[in-house]
Amino acid sequence: MEITPNGHSGELKKRIEQLDTELNQKNKEYEDLTNQLQHVQTQLLESEKMATLGQLTAGIAHEIKNPLNFITNFSELSLELIREVTGELGPYLSSLNEKDSEYIKGMLQDLEENVKKILEHGKRADSIIRGMLLHSRGTAGEMVPTNLNNLLGEYVNLAFHGMRATDNTFNIKLDYDYDNSIGMIPAIPQDLSRVFLNIINNAFFSTHEKKKELKDRYSPVFRVTTRDFGDRVEIRLWDNGGGISQSIREKIFDAFFTTKPAGLGTGLGLSISYDIIVREHHGEIAVDSKEGEFAEFIIRLPK
Repeated sequence: MEITPNGHSGELKKRIEQLDTELNQKNKEYEDLTNQLQHVQTQLLESEKMATLGQLTAGIAHEIKNPLNFITNFSELSLELIREVTGELGPYLSSLNEKDSEYIKGMLQDLEENVKKILEHGKRADSIIRGMLLHSRGTAGEMVPTNLNNLLGEYVNLAFHGMRATDNTFNIKLDYDYDNSIGMIPAIPQDLSRVFLNIINNAFFSTHEKKKELKDRYSPVFRVTTRDFGDRVEIRLWDNGGGISQSIREKIFDAFFTTKPAGLGTGLGLSISYDIIVREHHGEIAVDSKEGEFAEFIIRLPK
């Protein structure tokens, strides 16, 4: 059978189109493979950074733990001594006039209360250090029944006084809307408290920066809301600070991403918070915001 030149041309055209399709497919496969390799490389780099950070955290935590042990141990000894002195002074105080006796008793009581506070905060710091060491080793803490409302209140208070200690011009209106029917929920309190502290600190920083800019035209507000939904609880942490722009909202839970000025943020807080809520507690964390107006973090935890 004779093949005309047109027949040859048609077959050649078909073959070229087929080769072109195959080449495009191979290019697509190559691009996909390149993207996968880049993704794996990025993950490896982040894993290496996190491993280094974990070692650094463990080293710092161990160094802090030693002086912390002295604080708690000597606080306990000091409490015992105060009680012994109070007992020994009993007969002597009864021989003094009422005014002097009450003055000395008052001083001893103040001293005892102060040492109790040092001991309480020393133990709390020790608990945080233990949590850091567990996290740096990649070991999950123990789930225990936790009073969510109390934990939130404690860390709002801690963050407020921490901010005031660094800048005494800082002030903010605190609103609490707790659902008291929540009761106790299973949680790792030392890890959950890190999430709350991180989000609250970010909110306080944002509102304080906005206050510096707008001065008397703006009043900072931070609101904590908890709700019981039967099989889960919901926590909302809302502030009327600078908000989060749409362009960066998807990146805020990425490791090492921060919008704070150099030296003021590591970019790890929200990344670790995401791991604690989602991986450790099998919950959800999301953010809602309008740039320049508000930011709200929504956390849902199973009961």
